[in-house]
Amino acid sequence: MGLLKNKNFFKKSDKYLTAVIVIGLLVVINIISTQIFFRGDLTAAGDFSISKISRRMAANLDDIININVYFSKNLPAQYLNLQQEVTDILAEYANYSNGKIKVKIIDPATLADAQKELGDKGIPTLQFNTVHNDEFKVVNGWLGIVIEYGGKSEIIPVISDTQNLEYQITSAIKKLVSKSLPTMGIVTSNKTIKISDTAKTGETLISEAYAKLAGLYQIKMVDLSKDNITDDISTLLIAGPKEKFTEAELKKIDAFVMKGNSLIMLADGINVISGVRAEKNDLGWEKLLGGYGLKLNNNLISDTSNGRASFSSNSAQYTMTYMMNYPLWPKILPNNMDKANVMVANLQSLIFPWVSSIEVTPLDGENVSYLAKSTGAASAQTENFVLDPQAQDSLKGKAGQYNLAVYVSGKLTSPFNQGSTNKARIILVGDSDFATDNFVGNSSDNMLFFQNIVDGLTLDNDLINIRAKSATERPIKSLSTTAKETMRYVNIFGVTVLVLIIGLARYFWRRRNKIKKINKKEESIAANPPIV
Repeated sequence: MGLLKNKNFFKKSDKYLTAVIVIGLLVVINIISTQIFFRGDLTAAGDFSISKISRRMAANLDDIININVYFSKNLPAQYLNLQQEVTDILAEYANYSNGKIKVKIIDPATLADAQKELGDKGIPTLQFNTVHNDEFKVVNGWLGIVIEYGGKSEIIPVISDTQNLEYQITSAIKKLVSKSLPTMGIVTSNKTIKISDTAKTGETLISEAYAKLAGLYQIKMVDLSKDNITDDISTLLIAGPKEKFTEAELKKIDAFVMKGNSLIMLADGINVISGVRAEKNDLGWEKLLGGYGLKLNNNLISDTSNGRASFSSNSAQYTMTYMMNYPLWPKILPNNMDKANVMVANLQSLIFPWVSSIEVTPLDGENVSYLAKSTGAASAQTENFVLDPQAQDSLKGKAGQYNLAVYVSGKLTSPFNQGSTNKARIILVGDSDFATDNFVGNSSDNMLFFQNIVDGLTLDNDLINIRAKSATERPIKSLSTTAKETMRYVNIFGVTVLVLIIGLARYFWRRRNKIKKINKKEESIAANPPIV
């Protein structure tokens, strides 16, 4: 009997010792883990972690960056998780910065006069509708970030989501620590698209796109009819010209390119006027583009993959507005983008309203990237242009695939005998409407594409890699009706069925083991009957 008690004692001691060892190991692992920062992110675009570019930038800071986050606490329910998401992102920056990035979360309610103090910093006062104790209230709140470095500051005035937050933070820090900003030139002559905040009715603007650039670049307006393109300009943007270029103007552009600078041309082969009339756009730059191996065609491309447009139908009693797919607004999906080029690698869709095709004749030493193409089922109108959405099916010509946005780089020789360069970087897009205020909202990636091509030719590719993961439209690949129904029912019942199967398997396994033990015990008793 004493021996049996000793055996039970040792068994209990082994259990206690094992428990102590396991707890000790967990404590040691936790202590070590506090010294080593690691975070895994299984999403395709790394949506819940900062990119390698941001990590490297944070690790290479020379001085302290202070990031003050001003978040109100009495906000509606949809903002409850926002502060945690923002805090998690900033915590990553801080961890990778080796102590150089200091993050401070500040409740505006603790400030003496939050409205004035934050207003002076550039963070606006927001109003939110809330329900508290069954009472509807309108409350003031703040959702902003101030980033400070070396006596300078950058503001992120309102954070409504974290989709583009990493791009905003990294670009703000880059701007603060940079000794000088790149200079970008925007051509204002030749009836290019205006960049004015005071629009007249029906006026076409790229003010939204311009606002995105103004924070990263010094901007210079260039009138080619009288201005020279100064040496400090590294990228020249020509957006939507509608007036023919003179040879003197073309020579200025060519001389700029031959210095190894970058050129972006958003140009329409066809002018569409008020959506009802179309005419060929004669820009007179065939010699310039031809010297670079490019040609902008005077046509309109229609495609089976297209965006939706709003149209109006008038009658004597009323005006009806309706939405419908419009073939003259081709929609470019990832399989028709150059996935090897970072400028479009992670975009999910682009919409080019009334786009013209581009012909490319690659030159010796020239590299060509076809950024965007139509589908193979597209067709082109070359004469007697018809814009009526109802008539598009009857106008379909021979199906083919067309180049809509092209990037050429490398070696080019001047068509005007102004030398040559091995560092040419030129982007030609057969449409300018996609970047205008009227159309930039039709595709979430239109603005991203505009920013990417500017950044890609002006900066390094770092910011593009950050921003590209913010693309939000991720359609499911085409599935058959049967496959869709199968996925639907697997999503609804799959987990429940799996749990039931595991539960039943565990039940029968335990039942079988119990029966085995009983049988073994009975066999033992039968082999060694008790002595009476």
